[in-house]
Amino acid sequence: MPKPLVKIAGKTLLDWGLDSLEAAGIAKAVVNVHYLPEQIVAHVAGRSAPKIVISDEREALLESAGGIVKALPLLGSEPFYIINADTFWIDSGKPSLDRLALAWDAARMDILLMLTDLDSATGHCAGTDFLVAQDGALTRSKGDPTGLIYAGAAIIHPRIFKGPPTGSHSLNVYFDKAIAAGRLFGMKM
Repeated sequence: MPKPLVKIAGKTLLDWGLDSLEAAGIAKAVVNVHYLPEQIVAHVAGRSAPKIVISDEREALLESAGGIVKALPLLGSEPFYIINADTFWIDSGKPSLDRLALAWDAARMDILLMLTDLDSATGHCAGTDFLVAQDGALTRSKGDPTGLIYAGAAIIHPRIFKGPPTGSHSLNVYFDKAIAAGRLFGMKM
């Protein structure tokens, strides 16, 4: 079974993410497929919203950033949400994706990550990922226990992918590029 179709609290991980996007008013979502793609395609065929567009990675697994780079023609020139297919969260209060949208500032940011405390996460075995400055700018925490972890959702401006590597590669390439430019920011859930 593809990991996005694993059920948590009666709902697939994929549906947790798609439902969050729908609640945030997103009309179209691009879903990339690789492992057992027919199952994912069949699953999303039953959804009415958001409209699903499939980005097919059957030829080669492209990792987190390679899949986005391949899907860029489907995503357009405006900032877009990304949600890891193996993550979910339960909002308390204002939805996290709405809060991300309110915090987004295209003039200052190329990437805005949703972050959480290490103690609030399940299944995260490594240390923390980022330290957050007063203004929300991020640097690598290098395991500093006061840091936060990436919670698997973000807003990204497609300009960060200018001149991207081809093939399989990680989003960490772009996180580091944005850090170097002072344009990686975070928002705690």
